[in-house]
Amino acid sequence: MYKIDTGQISISEFMSPFGKLDHNNRWVKIAGLIPWQRYEQKYANQFCDDNGAPAIRYRMAMGTLIIKQRTSHSDEEVMQDIIENPYMQFLIGLHEFTTVAPFAVSSISNFRKYITQEMIAEINEDLFDGKKDNNNDIDNNNNNSGSNTEEGAKDKPTTVTNQGELLLDATCAPSNIAYPTDVNLLNEAREKLESIIDELHTQTGDAVKPRTYRNEARRKYLRFVKQRKPRKEAIRRAIKQQLQYVRRDIKHIDKQLQVTGVKALSKIKTEQLQTIRKLYDQQRLMHETKTHSVENRIVSISQPHVRPIVRGKANAAVEFGAKVSVSLVNGYAFVDKLDWEAYNEEEQLIPAVEAYKRRYGFYPEAVLADRIYRNRANRSYCKEHGIRLSGPRLGRPPKVTDKNELRQEQLDSSGRNAIEGKFGEGKIKYGLDRIMARLKDSSETVIAMSFFCMNISRRLRFFLRRLRFVIIFEFNMLCRLEFGVFE
Repeated sequence: MYKIDTGQISISEFMSPFGKLDHNNRWVKIAGLIPWQRYEQKYANQFCDDNGAPAIRYRMAMGTLIIKQRTSHSDEEVMQDIIENPYMQFLIGLHEFTTVAPFAVSSISNFRKYITQEMIAEINEDLFDGKKDNNNDIDNNNNNSGSNTEEGAKDKPTTVTNQGELLLDATCAPSNIAYPTDVNLLNEAREKLESIIDELHTQTGDAVKPRTYRNEARRKYLRFVKQRKPRKEAIRRAIKQQLQYVRRDIKHIDKQLQVTGVKALSKIKTEQLQTIRKLYDQQRLMHETKTHSVENRIVSISQPHVRPIVRGKANAAVEFGAKVSVSLVNGYAFVDKLDWEAYNEEEQLIPAVEAYKRRYGFYPEAVLADRIYRNRANRSYCKEHGIRLSGPRLGRPPKVTDKNELRQEQLDSSGRNAIEGKFGEGKIKYGLDRIMARLKDSSETVIAMSFFCMNISRRLRFFLRRLRFVIIFEFNMLCRLEFGVFE
Protein backbone atom coordinates (compact mmCIF):
# COMPACT_ATOMS: atom_id res chain seq x y z
CA MET A 1 0.00 0.00 0.00
CA TYR A 2 1.32 3.41 -0.95
CA LYS A 3 0.18 6.85 0.21
CA ILE A 4 1.23 9.70 -2.06
CA ASP A 5 2.93 12.53 -0.19
CA THR A 6 1.17 15.72 -1.27
CA GLY A 7 3.03 18.00 1.14
CA GLN A 8 6.37 19.60 0.36
CA ILE A 9 8.55 20.48 3.32
CA SER A 10 10.57 23.69 3.19
CA ILE A 11 13.85 24.39 4.93
CA SER A 12 12.15 26.82 7.34
CA GLU A 13 9.68 24.13 8.44
CA PHE A 14 12.37 21.56 9.35
CA MET A 15 12.69 21.35 13.14
CA SER A 16 16.24 20.83 14.36
CA PRO A 17 17.82 21.26 17.81
CA PHE A 18 20.90 22.68 16.10
CA GLY A 19 19.11 25.74 14.75
CA LYS A 20 18.05 26.62 11.22
CA LEU A 21 19.54 24.75 8.31
CA ASP A 22 21.89 26.52 5.91
CA HIS A 23 20.18 26.95 2.55
CA ASN A 24 23.60 26.80 0.81
CA ASN A 25 24.28 23.27 2.04
CA ARG A 26 24.78 20.74 -0.76
CA TRP A 27 22.08 18.37 0.50
CA VAL A 28 19.60 21.26 0.68
CA LYS A 29 20.54 22.25 -2.87
CA ILE A 30 19.95 18.70 -4.10
CA ALA A 31 16.58 18.57 -2.33
CA GLY A 32 15.51 21.74 -4.12
CA LEU A 33 16.84 20.54 -7.47
CA ILE A 34 14.57 17.48 -7.84
CA PRO A 35 10.79 17.89 -8.32
CA TRP A 36 9.83 15.00 -6.05
CA GLN A 37 6.08 15.04 -6.60
CA ARG A 38 6.46 14.76 -10.36
CA TYR A 39 7.82 11.21 -10.08
CA GLU A 40 5.78 10.16 -7.05
CA GLN A 41 2.96 8.58 -9.05
CA LYS A 42 5.17 6.40 -11.24
CA TYR A 43 6.92 5.10 -8.15
CA ALA A 44 3.56 4.49 -6.45
CA ASN A 45 2.28 2.36 -9.35
CA GLN A 46 4.59 -0.47 -8.25
CA PHE A 47 2.71 -1.01 -4.99
CA CYS A 48 -0.66 -2.44 -4.12
CA ASP A 49 -3.34 -0.02 -2.90
CA ASP A 50 -5.26 -2.28 -0.52
CA ASN A 51 -2.72 -4.67 0.99
CA GLY A 52 0.18 -4.43 3.42
CA ALA A 53 1.71 -1.60 5.38
CA PRO A 54 2.28 1.80 3.73
CA ALA A 55 5.35 1.80 1.52
CA ILE A 56 8.23 4.22 1.96
CA ARG A 57 7.81 7.43 -0.01
CA TYR A 58 9.67 8.17 -3.21
CA ARG A 59 11.65 11.08 -1.80
CA MET A 60 12.96 8.97 1.05
CA ALA A 61 13.94 6.12 -1.29
CA MET A 62 15.54 8.30 -3.98
CA GLY A 63 17.24 10.57 -1.47
CA THR A 64 18.77 7.56 0.28
CA LEU A 65 20.19 6.24 -3.00
CA ILE A 66 21.67 9.66 -3.77
CA ILE A 67 23.34 9.74 -0.35
CA LYS A 68 24.71 6.24 -0.80
CA GLN A 69 26.09 6.96 -4.26
CA ARG A 70 27.71 10.27 -3.31
CA THR A 71 29.28 8.93 -0.11
CA SER A 72 30.22 5.45 -1.46
CA HIS A 73 29.31 3.96 1.93
CA SER A 74 27.72 0.62 2.70
CA ASP A 75 24.03 0.36 3.52
CA GLU A 76 24.73 0.23 7.25
CA GLU A 77 27.01 3.27 7.08
CA VAL A 78 24.43 5.20 5.05
CA MET A 79 21.87 4.60 7.77
CA GLN A 80 24.30 5.92 10.38
CA ASP A 81 25.00 8.98 8.21
CA ILE A 82 21.28 9.74 7.98
CA ILE A 83 20.79 9.38 11.73
CA GLU A 84 23.69 11.74 12.47
CA ASN A 85 23.11 14.39 9.77
CA PRO A 86 20.05 16.71 9.83
CA TYR A 87 20.74 17.86 6.26
CA MET A 88 20.47 14.28 5.01
CA GLN A 89 17.23 13.88 6.95
CA PHE A 90 15.87 16.98 5.23
CA LEU A 91 16.89 15.52 1.86
CA ILE A 92 14.91 12.31 2.41
CA GLY A 93 11.82 14.30 3.44
CA LEU A 94 11.74 14.16 7.22
CA HIS A 95 10.05 17.09 9.00
CA GLU A 96 12.23 17.09 12.11
CA PHE A 97 15.57 15.78 13.30
CA THR A 98 15.48 12.33 14.84
CA THR A 99 18.03 9.88 16.20
CA VAL A 100 15.82 6.89 15.33
CA ALA A 101 16.31 5.10 12.02
CA PRO A 102 13.49 6.17 9.67
CA PHE A 103 13.44 2.72 8.03
CA ALA A 104 15.21 -0.62 8.20
CA VAL A 105 18.65 -1.02 6.65
CA SER A 106 17.36 -3.90 4.53
CA SER A 107 14.98 -1.48 2.80
CA ILE A 108 17.89 0.15 0.94
CA SER A 109 18.32 -2.97 -1.19
CA ASN A 110 14.60 -2.78 -2.00
CA PHE A 111 15.02 0.85 -3.07
CA ARG A 112 17.43 -0.32 -5.78
CA LYS A 113 14.72 -2.68 -7.04
CA TYR A 114 11.85 -0.19 -7.01
CA ILE A 115 13.77 2.73 -8.58
CA THR A 116 14.76 1.27 -11.92
CA GLN A 117 17.28 2.36 -14.50
CA GLU A 118 14.47 3.65 -16.74
CA MET A 119 13.11 5.88 -13.95
CA ILE A 120 16.56 7.35 -13.31
CA ALA A 121 17.08 7.95 -17.03
CA GLU A 122 13.79 9.84 -17.18
CA ILE A 123 14.80 12.09 -14.28
CA ASN A 124 18.21 12.60 -15.86
CA GLU A 125 16.63 13.69 -19.13
CA ASP A 126 14.18 15.97 -17.35
CA LEU A 127 16.68 17.78 -15.14
CA PHE A 128 19.70 18.00 -17.43
CA ASP A 129 18.19 18.15 -20.92
CA GLY A 130 19.92 21.45 -21.66
CA LYS A 131 16.75 23.51 -22.10
CA LYS A 132 17.21 25.33 -18.81
CA ASP A 133 20.23 27.08 -17.40
CA ASN A 134 22.80 25.13 -19.43
CA ASN A 135 21.59 26.57 -22.72
CA ASN A 136 24.23 29.24 -22.25
CA ASP A 137 26.91 26.55 -22.33
CA ILE A 138 25.70 25.36 -25.73
CA ASP A 139 25.78 28.86 -27.11
CA ASN A 140 29.27 29.42 -25.76
CA ASN A 141 30.54 26.32 -27.55
CA ASN A 142 29.63 27.69 -30.96
CA ASN A 143 32.47 29.20 -32.91
CA ASN A 144 30.34 31.94 -34.42
CA SER A 145 28.32 32.95 -31.36
CA GLY A 146 27.83 36.71 -31.08
CA SER A 147 27.53 39.01 -28.12
CA ASN A 148 24.39 39.38 -26.05
CA THR A 149 23.64 42.84 -27.39
CA GLU A 150 20.48 43.89 -29.12
CA GLU A 151 22.34 44.26 -32.42
CA GLY A 152 23.59 40.69 -32.12
CA ALA A 153 20.04 39.49 -31.46
CA LYS A 154 18.79 41.27 -34.59
CA ASP A 155 21.53 39.78 -36.76
CA LYS A 156 20.88 36.26 -35.42
CA PRO A 157 19.32 34.06 -38.16
CA THR A 158 15.84 32.70 -37.59
CA THR A 159 16.66 29.25 -38.96
CA VAL A 160 17.83 26.66 -36.45
CA THR A 161 21.39 25.55 -37.21
CA ASN A 162 23.54 22.85 -35.72
CA GLN A 163 24.85 23.84 -32.31
CA GLY A 164 27.03 22.33 -29.62
CA GLU A 165 29.28 19.29 -29.40
CA LEU A 166 28.35 15.70 -28.65
CA LEU A 167 30.97 13.43 -27.10
CA LEU A 168 30.54 9.67 -27.41
CA ASP A 169 32.38 6.78 -25.80
CA ALA A 170 31.81 3.48 -24.02
CA THR A 171 33.19 1.96 -20.85
CA CYS A 172 32.78 -1.10 -18.68
CA ALA A 173 31.39 -1.05 -15.14
CA PRO A 174 33.09 -4.09 -13.53
CA SER A 175 31.12 -6.16 -11.06
CA ASN A 176 32.48 -7.28 -7.71
CA ILE A 177 33.40 -10.85 -8.60
CA ALA A 178 36.56 -12.92 -8.24
CA TYR A 179 38.65 -13.31 -11.36
CA PRO A 180 37.05 -16.32 -13.05
CA THR A 181 39.06 -19.39 -14.02
CA ASP A 182 37.58 -22.63 -15.31
CA VAL A 183 38.91 -24.77 -12.48
CA ASN A 184 37.75 -22.37 -9.76
CA LEU A 185 34.27 -22.09 -11.28
CA LEU A 186 33.88 -25.85 -11.50
CA ASN A 187 35.13 -26.33 -7.94
CA GLU A 188 32.63 -23.74 -6.67
CA ALA A 189 29.87 -25.46 -8.63
CA ARG A 190 30.83 -28.81 -7.12
CA GLU A 191 30.71 -27.44 -3.56
CA LYS A 192 27.28 -25.89 -4.13
CA LEU A 193 25.98 -29.14 -5.63
CA GLU A 194 27.22 -31.05 -2.59
CA SER A 195 25.28 -28.73 -0.28
CA ILE A 196 22.15 -29.28 -2.39
CA ILE A 197 22.66 -33.07 -2.16
CA ASP A 198 22.93 -32.83 1.62
CA GLU A 199 19.76 -30.74 1.82
CA LEU A 200 17.78 -33.12 -0.38
CA HIS A 201 19.11 -36.17 1.49
CA THR A 202 17.50 -35.00 4.72
CA GLN A 203 14.16 -34.76 2.89
CA THR A 204 14.30 -38.12 1.11
CA GLY A 205 14.98 -40.05 4.32
CA ASP A 206 17.38 -42.51 2.64
CA ALA A 207 19.72 -44.34 4.96
CA VAL A 208 22.72 -44.08 2.61
CA LYS A 209 23.87 -40.68 1.33
CA PRO A 210 24.87 -40.53 -2.35
CA ARG A 211 28.62 -40.95 -2.84
CA THR A 212 30.14 -37.65 -4.04
CA TYR A 213 33.90 -38.20 -3.45
CA ARG A 214 34.06 -34.69 -2.03
CA ASN A 215 37.22 -35.23 -0.01
CA GLU A 216 39.07 -36.68 -2.98
CA ALA A 217 37.83 -33.83 -5.24
CA ARG A 218 38.96 -31.25 -2.67
CA ARG A 219 42.46 -32.76 -2.42
CA LYS A 220 42.91 -32.78 -6.20
CA TYR A 221 41.73 -29.18 -6.45
CA LEU A 222 44.12 -28.00 -3.71
CA ARG A 223 46.99 -29.91 -5.32
CA PHE A 224 46.32 -28.02 -8.55
CA VAL A 225 45.90 -24.50 -7.15
CA LYS A 226 49.15 -24.79 -5.19
CA GLN A 227 51.05 -24.93 -8.47
CA ARG A 228 52.48 -21.50 -9.23
CA LYS A 229 52.50 -21.84 -13.02
CA PRO A 230 50.60 -24.96 -14.07
CA ARG A 231 51.11 -26.23 -17.60
CA LYS A 232 48.35 -26.63 -20.15
CA GLU A 233 48.24 -30.38 -19.61
CA ALA A 234 47.77 -29.91 -15.86
CA ILE A 235 44.99 -27.37 -16.44
CA ARG A 236 43.12 -29.67 -18.84
CA ARG A 237 43.50 -32.59 -16.42
CA ALA A 238 42.16 -30.54 -13.50
CA ILE A 239 39.20 -29.30 -15.57
CA LYS A 240 38.39 -32.86 -16.64
CA GLN A 241 38.48 -34.08 -13.04
CA GLN A 242 36.15 -31.34 -11.80
CA LEU A 243 33.80 -31.90 -14.75
CA GLN A 244 33.47 -35.56 -13.77
CA TYR A 245 32.64 -34.68 -10.16
CA VAL A 246 30.08 -32.07 -11.23
CA ARG A 247 28.45 -34.52 -13.66
CA ARG A 248 28.15 -37.17 -10.94
CA ASP A 249 26.61 -34.69 -8.50
CA ILE A 250 24.06 -33.48 -11.06
CA LYS A 251 22.96 -37.09 -11.65
CA HIS A 252 22.50 -37.63 -7.92
CA ILE A 253 20.40 -34.44 -7.65
CA ASP A 254 18.20 -35.48 -10.58
CA LYS A 255 17.46 -38.80 -8.85
CA GLN A 256 16.69 -37.06 -5.56
CA LEU A 257 14.37 -34.53 -7.23
CA GLN A 258 12.34 -37.38 -8.69
CA VAL A 259 11.48 -38.34 -5.11
CA THR A 260 11.17 -34.95 -3.43
CA GLY A 261 9.97 -32.85 -6.36
CA VAL A 262 11.36 -29.55 -7.63
CA LYS A 263 9.60 -27.56 -4.90
CA ALA A 264 11.85 -29.15 -2.29
CA LEU A 265 14.53 -26.58 -3.12
CA SER A 266 14.31 -22.90 -2.34
CA LYS A 267 14.21 -20.31 -5.10
CA ILE A 268 17.88 -19.42 -4.62
CA LYS A 269 18.97 -23.08 -4.74
CA THR A 270 16.85 -23.69 -7.84
CA GLU A 271 18.45 -20.73 -9.63
CA GLN A 272 21.91 -21.91 -8.60
CA LEU A 273 21.18 -25.39 -9.95
CA GLN A 274 20.04 -23.99 -13.29
CA THR A 275 23.15 -21.82 -13.52
CA ILE A 276 25.42 -24.75 -12.69
CA ARG A 277 23.78 -26.92 -15.36
CA LYS A 278 24.46 -24.24 -17.96
CA LEU A 279 27.99 -23.74 -16.64
CA TYR A 280 28.69 -27.47 -16.90
CA ASP A 281 27.45 -27.60 -20.50
CA GLN A 282 29.64 -24.62 -21.45
CA GLN A 283 32.75 -25.98 -19.74
CA ARG A 284 32.28 -29.46 -21.21
CA LEU A 285 31.87 -27.99 -24.70
CA MET A 286 35.00 -25.86 -24.37
CA HIS A 287 36.97 -28.81 -23.00
CA GLU A 288 35.93 -31.12 -25.80
CA THR A 289 36.51 -28.58 -28.59
CA LYS A 290 39.68 -27.19 -26.97
CA THR A 291 38.46 -23.60 -27.12
CA HIS A 292 38.33 -20.82 -24.55
CA SER A 293 35.22 -18.94 -25.63
CA VAL A 294 31.54 -19.75 -25.81
CA GLU A 295 28.38 -17.72 -26.32
CA ASN A 296 26.86 -16.21 -23.15
CA ARG A 297 29.72 -17.51 -21.07
CA ILE A 298 29.05 -17.67 -17.33
CA VAL A 299 31.87 -16.22 -15.23
CA SER A 300 30.10 -16.10 -11.85
CA ILE A 301 27.61 -18.51 -10.32
CA SER A 302 26.23 -15.92 -7.89
CA GLN A 303 25.90 -13.34 -10.70
CA PRO A 304 25.16 -15.31 -13.88
CA HIS A 305 24.24 -12.13 -15.79
CA VAL A 306 27.84 -10.86 -15.74
CA ARG A 307 29.74 -11.31 -19.01
CA PRO A 308 33.38 -10.81 -20.04
CA ILE A 309 33.90 -7.54 -21.92
CA VAL A 310 37.07 -7.35 -24.02
CA ARG A 311 38.38 -3.79 -23.67
CA GLY A 312 42.02 -4.10 -24.74
CA LYS A 313 43.26 -1.78 -21.99
CA ALA A 314 46.82 -1.90 -20.74
CA ASN A 315 45.93 -2.81 -17.16
CA ALA A 316 42.99 -5.12 -17.95
CA ALA A 317 42.45 -6.67 -21.36
CA VAL A 318 39.16 -8.20 -20.21
CA GLU A 319 36.72 -6.76 -17.68
CA PHE A 320 33.69 -8.50 -16.21
CA GLY A 321 30.57 -6.38 -15.94
CA ALA A 322 28.17 -4.26 -17.94
CA LYS A 323 29.12 -2.29 -21.04
CA VAL A 324 27.82 1.28 -21.00
CA SER A 325 27.60 3.70 -23.93
CA VAL A 326 27.50 7.33 -22.79
CA SER A 327 26.96 10.65 -24.54
CA LEU A 328 28.32 13.81 -22.93
CA VAL A 329 26.95 17.31 -23.59
CA ASN A 330 28.30 20.34 -21.72
CA GLY A 331 29.57 18.06 -18.96
CA TYR A 332 26.23 16.27 -18.46
CA ALA A 333 26.31 12.51 -19.08
CA PHE A 334 23.44 10.46 -20.53
CA VAL A 335 23.43 6.66 -20.67
CA ASP A 336 22.53 5.65 -24.23
CA LYS A 337 22.81 1.89 -23.79
CA LEU A 338 23.55 -0.46 -20.91
CA ASP A 339 23.95 -4.13 -21.73
CA TRP A 340 25.64 -7.09 -20.08
CA GLU A 341 26.48 -8.64 -23.44
CA ALA A 342 29.36 -7.28 -25.48
CA TYR A 343 28.23 -5.13 -28.41
CA ASN A 344 29.78 -2.84 -30.99
CA GLU A 345 29.45 0.75 -29.80
CA GLU A 346 29.66 2.18 -33.32
CA GLU A 347 25.94 1.39 -33.69
CA GLN A 348 25.12 3.91 -30.94
CA LEU A 349 26.21 7.04 -32.83
CA ILE A 350 23.02 7.57 -34.83
CA PRO A 351 20.65 6.92 -31.86
CA ALA A 352 22.76 9.27 -29.70
CA VAL A 353 22.62 12.05 -32.30
CA GLU A 354 18.85 11.63 -32.68
CA ALA A 355 18.48 11.77 -28.89
CA TYR A 356 20.48 15.01 -28.95
CA LYS A 357 18.09 16.37 -31.57
CA ARG A 358 15.08 15.36 -29.47
CA ARG A 359 16.63 16.80 -26.33
CA TYR A 360 17.76 20.21 -27.64
CA GLY A 361 15.75 20.74 -30.81
CA PHE A 362 18.72 20.78 -33.22
CA TYR A 363 21.57 18.56 -34.34
CA PRO A 364 25.07 18.99 -32.90
CA GLU A 365 27.66 20.93 -34.81
CA ALA A 366 30.30 18.26 -34.13
CA VAL A 367 30.47 14.71 -32.81
CA LEU A 368 33.71 13.85 -31.01
CA ALA A 369 34.28 10.10 -30.93
CA ASP A 370 37.14 7.66 -31.26
CA ARG A 371 38.10 5.60 -34.27
CA ILE A 372 35.54 2.80 -33.86
CA TYR A 373 32.65 5.22 -34.50
CA ARG A 374 34.07 6.44 -37.82
CA ASN A 375 32.61 3.85 -40.18
CA ARG A 376 31.10 4.69 -43.56
CA ALA A 377 27.50 4.56 -42.37
CA ASN A 378 28.13 7.02 -39.53
CA ARG A 379 30.18 9.31 -41.78
CA SER A 380 27.41 9.39 -44.39
CA TYR A 381 24.81 10.13 -41.72
CA CYS A 382 26.84 12.99 -40.25
CA LYS A 383 27.55 14.45 -43.70
CA GLU A 384 23.85 14.33 -44.57
CA HIS A 385 22.91 16.32 -41.46
CA GLY A 386 25.80 18.78 -41.62
CA ILE A 387 27.63 17.33 -38.62
CA ARG A 388 31.40 17.31 -38.37
CA LEU A 389 32.66 13.89 -37.24
CA SER A 390 36.03 14.07 -35.54
CA GLY A 391 39.05 12.33 -36.99
CA PRO A 392 40.80 12.17 -40.36
CA ARG A 393 39.07 11.28 -43.58
CA LEU A 394 38.93 7.75 -44.95
CA GLY A 395 41.38 6.65 -47.59
CA ARG A 396 44.96 7.56 -48.36
CA PRO A 397 46.30 10.63 -46.53
CA PRO A 398 46.64 13.70 -48.79
CA LYS A 399 50.09 14.72 -49.99
CA VAL A 400 49.56 18.30 -48.87
CA THR A 401 48.21 18.54 -45.31
CA ASP A 402 45.80 21.36 -44.59
CA LYS A 403 46.94 23.14 -41.42
CA ASN A 404 43.38 24.10 -40.50
CA GLU A 405 42.17 20.49 -40.73
CA LEU A 406 45.17 19.29 -38.74
CA ARG A 407 44.51 21.92 -36.08
CA GLN A 408 40.84 20.90 -35.93
CA GLU A 409 41.78 17.25 -35.49
CA GLN A 410 44.04 18.18 -32.59
CA LEU A 411 41.28 20.24 -30.97
CA ASP A 412 38.78 17.39 -31.38
CA SER A 413 41.24 14.90 -29.94
CA SER A 414 41.84 17.07 -26.87
CA GLY A 415 38.10 17.74 -26.57
CA ARG A 416 37.45 14.02 -26.09
CA ASN A 417 39.37 14.17 -22.81
CA ALA A 418 36.19 15.44 -21.16
CA ILE A 419 34.32 12.15 -21.51
CA GLU A 420 37.39 10.14 -20.50
CA GLY A 421 37.64 12.35 -17.43
CA LYS A 422 33.95 11.75 -16.73
CA PHE A 423 34.57 7.99 -16.68
CA GLY A 424 37.52 8.55 -14.37
CA GLU A 425 35.39 10.68 -12.06
CA GLY A 426 32.74 7.98 -11.90
CA LYS A 427 35.22 5.20 -11.19
CA ILE A 428 37.21 7.11 -8.60
CA LYS A 429 34.45 8.88 -6.69
CA TYR A 430 31.07 7.31 -7.50
CA GLY A 431 31.78 3.58 -7.33
CA LEU A 432 31.70 2.90 -11.07
CA ASP A 433 34.96 0.95 -10.84
CA ARG A 434 33.33 -1.87 -8.83
CA ILE A 435 29.59 -2.45 -8.73
CA MET A 436 28.85 -3.97 -5.34
CA ALA A 437 25.20 -4.83 -6.06
CA ARG A 438 24.66 -8.50 -6.85
CA LEU A 439 21.33 -8.57 -8.69
CA LYS A 440 21.06 -7.57 -12.33
CA ASP A 441 18.41 -4.89 -11.88
CA SER A 442 20.07 -3.50 -8.76
CA SER A 443 23.41 -3.25 -10.57
CA GLU A 444 21.79 -1.35 -13.43
CA THR A 445 20.25 1.05 -10.91
CA VAL A 446 23.64 1.64 -9.29
CA ILE A 447 25.28 2.36 -12.66
CA ALA A 448 22.54 4.79 -13.65
CA MET A 449 22.72 6.48 -10.24
CA SER A 450 26.47 7.01 -10.70
CA PHE A 451 25.96 9.12 -13.82
CA PHE A 452 22.94 10.86 -12.29
CA CYS A 453 24.97 11.92 -9.22
CA MET A 454 27.78 13.15 -11.47
CA ASN A 455 25.25 15.37 -13.24
CA ILE A 456 23.98 16.62 -9.88
CA SER A 457 27.54 17.53 -8.88
CA ARG A 458 28.02 19.51 -12.08
CA ARG A 459 24.75 21.35 -11.54
CA LEU A 460 25.83 22.22 -7.99
CA ARG A 461 29.11 23.58 -9.34
CA PHE A 462 27.10 25.67 -11.80
CA PHE A 463 25.07 27.10 -8.90
CA LEU A 464 28.30 27.82 -7.02
CA ARG A 465 29.75 29.74 -9.97
CA ARG A 466 26.56 31.77 -10.27
CA LEU A 467 26.60 32.45 -6.53
CA ARG A 468 30.17 33.71 -6.76
CA PHE A 469 29.19 36.01 -9.62
CA VAL A 470 26.32 37.46 -7.57
CA ILE A 471 28.57 38.00 -4.54
CA ILE A 472 31.24 39.73 -6.63
CA PHE A 473 28.62 41.90 -8.36
CA GLU A 474 27.03 42.95 -5.05
CA PHE A 475 30.47 43.66 -3.58
CA ASN A 476 31.36 45.90 -6.52
CA MET A 477 28.06 47.74 -6.26
CA LEU A 478 28.62 48.24 -2.53
CA CYS A 479 32.09 49.63 -3.16
CA ARG A 480 30.73 52.04 -5.75
CA LEU A 481 28.03 53.26 -3.39
CA GLU A 482 30.48 53.61 -0.51
CA PHE A 483 33.49 55.13 -2.25
CA GLY A 484 32.06 56.40 -5.51
CA VAL A 485 33.00 55.58 -9.09
CA PHE A 486 36.47 56.67 -10.10
CA GLU A 487 37.15 57.23 -13.79
